[in-house]
Amino acid sequence: MGIDIVRLLGVGSVNQNYSINPNRSHRVSFGETLSGDTFQSTTINRYTSEAAIIDMIKKNPEISKILKKESVPLELNIKGLKELLNTHGTDARDIASGIIENLPFGLRDRVNPQSVKDAAYLHDLGKVLIPKEILYKEGKLSPKETNIMHLHSELGYQLLKTTDIDTTTLNLIRYHHQNQLKSGYPFVDNSFNADLNQQIVSLADKYSALREKRPYKEQMSKEQALTIIHKDVAEGKLHPFIFKALVNYANSLDVPVKQTV
Repeated sequence: MGIDIVRLLGVGSVNQNYSINPNRSHRVSFGETLSGDTFQSTTINRYTSEAAIIDMIKKNPEISKILKKESVPLELNIKGLKELLNTHGTDARDIASGIIENLPFGLRDRVNPQSVKDAAYLHDLGKVLIPKEILYKEGKLSPKETNIMHLHSELGYQLLKTTDIDTTTLNLIRYHHQNQLKSGYPFVDNSFNADLNQQIVSLADKYSALREKRPYKEQMSKEQALTIIHKDVAEGKLHPFIFKALVNYANSLDVPVKQTV
């Protein structure tokens, strides 16, 4: 059953000296290495290999400073990163693409589709540096653990700023937990603008996370997830047309595909 967009939007208007300990999960033969290197050097995945991330850390001392300030050891969770990209990262990218396709033409023209999709895929790259006991904790995080978890968006930005990735994508990754009210993280001043690109990435991330089963929560239905997100619209954190585009995309997945004979 589709979501009643008229009813949901009836709430009101919205104003716009550490050591690296890599976690290697497998070995590959020469032939597999050649294929993998070719793939990673020509796609967005070139930023996600173990070698690439180690190089990013070496080039940016700020990463070690951020972790040291919170007494977090510098360790890589490469296996966890790959799983995250193959599930949540891929899902968020698909959702972001679906939102873009369902926007009104006037708004769609103001979106940078490639940056949005790349940022949606890479937005959690910084979690490669979040300790496993926090990342996979079953239950509520302590205030200290929450502060460490919140570092992932800034860590992703600091990792990728040493690469050739474009500034738009970089900032979308850094601020994917911010909103129009500037009440998210990391901290921003009054000059920050949660534009359409940022809101799409943030929304794709949130909807995907709500629909997933996580160590600390059960999977939500489409209706439950959209109801929670609609509160963001009512509070002025999210543009209603972006929410409507998500609703249309989510409802389209329920429509059976016609079989051709």
